[in-house]
Amino acid sequence: MSQKIAKHKQPWKPEELQKLQTLAGKGKGLKEIAKALNRTEESTRDAARQHGMTISKLR
Repeated sequence: MSQKIAKHKQPWKPEELQKLQTLAGKGKGLKEIAKALNRTEESTRDAARQHGMTISKLR
């Protein structure tokens, strides 16, 4: 059985925040961004909020 390495409670790296900003700027949805970053939707939404970014499609 393959196991995914979870990034549970791991700090965000600058390159991850840059990718978050890029994807959010392109109008990508929350699920799509979270999957691309291998993060939960909740973590992705919180990071965007903390860094003043807006995700246009929250679902």
